[in-house]
Amino acid sequence: VKAGVKLRISAHNGQQPREEKEMPEARLTAATIWKTLSAVNVNDRTEEKGGLTYLSWAWAWSIMMDHYPQLKVTWHGMTDENGVTRDITIYPGGTASVCCSVAIGDNVKRDMWLPVMDYKNKAIVNPDSRAISDAKQRCLTKCFSVLGLGAYIYAGEDLPMEEVPVEKATVKAKAKKAPAK
Repeated sequence: VKAGVKLRISAHNGQQPREEKEMPEARLTAATIWKTLSAVNVNDRTEEKGGLTYLSWAWAWSIMMDHYPQLKVTWHGMTDENGVTRDITIYPGGTASVCCSVAIGDNVKRDMWLPVMDYKNKAIVNPDSRAISDAKQRCLTKCFSVLGLGAYIYAGEDLPMEEVPVEKATVKAKAKKAPAK
């Protein structure tokens, strides 16, 4: 183990303990977090519903805890006309959205928002607590994706991004034919 790198052993969902390295918090940057999380292949943890691919919030949380157990989640919302602060935003017409922030270390924070929707991905008018809870878990998972975890799911990709050297990633442009006159 290199100096300055913590080592911990953890059991994960009944699997054999494995060795994990924690990055010292002083070295955490958006780039290092993205590089770590975008390399995680979550394909074996996704589900298909309504023609869309989902990563369960429970798996997303577990993976995030494996890599960044110090993360902090903050829920945002609004204060209603009675002075009550709620962790949702309610719009005219009765639809609502949720918004959260995920902070890792002192320097990296990402925000995400999501409407409270039904199983057809349509906004729900006057959502109940269950619909709000479901939206919050989906929003949290989506926020993890802007940090890198499963981002390829939202891009419609089948596999996690791989680091490709710049010289191999360059594509020669094809010459376009001039329009016929």
